[in-house]
Amino acid sequence: MTEMRAAVHAGSYDARRGEIEQYFDRTAAEAWAKLTSDAPVSGIRATVRAGREEMRRLLLSWLPGDMSGRRLLDAGCGTGALAVEAAERGAEVLAVDISATLVTLARQRAEGRHGAGRVTFRVGDMLDPALGEFDHAVAMDSLIHYRANDVVSALGRLALRVRRSILFTFAPRTPLLAVMHVAGRAFPRGDRAPAIEPVSEGSLRARIAAAPALAAWRVGRTQRVARGFYTSQAMELLPR
Repeated sequence: MTEMRAAVHAGSYDARRGEIEQYFDRTAAEAWAKLTSDAPVSGIRATVRAGREEMRRLLLSWLPGDMSGRRLLDAGCGTGALAVEAAERGAEVLAVDISATLVTLARQRAEGRHGAGRVTFRVGDMLDPALGEFDHAVAMDSLIHYRANDVVSALGRLALRVRRSILFTFAPRTPLLAVMHVAGRAFPRGDRAPAIEPVSEGSLRARIAAAPALAAWRVGRTQRVARGFYTSQAMELLPR
């Protein structure tokens, strides 16, 4: 029965991953490149940009100030901003994303940045065990498109290869966020990210506590960032 459930979770994860890859590589590559730059954007996108920048700063604040000698996995690196900033603290960073378009852009933006030589960008699955072992892993807004069971399963797979901390974000289930999701469907497809899967913090904590693969881990800090049309919550997993 356990093997059957694992197969179902793997299948839904893989299917969703394919949808996300197509979105970022074909549907919204140009829009996403603009969103993550300093170029002028619409009011809606400006709130998303501000929220993402605040979330990135928060997650980086949960990492050591001096990361010399530590290896970091940026799981779902997007255009690479977090990866480069972690490398500037001395970390050796493996930044992976399923979107070849975003990885190409990340490499271009990293050129000439201090610490960029300590970042390896790669196209692939953030859960691939061949990526190796790490001191820390960060998954900023890269798990929010998956169902809660798939999120916990993904965290369990990451936990096998991470020693010190796993930082990730999820879409908190709130009435306001639900209204925003409905309203968001009215916007052109290029203005919309793939559908996200909201989950309550309580439900997620319970699932993590019940997951055998996470038995050696506990929830640490958690904090929500809400800026206009961007709402996401960071959570930290630490070894017991």
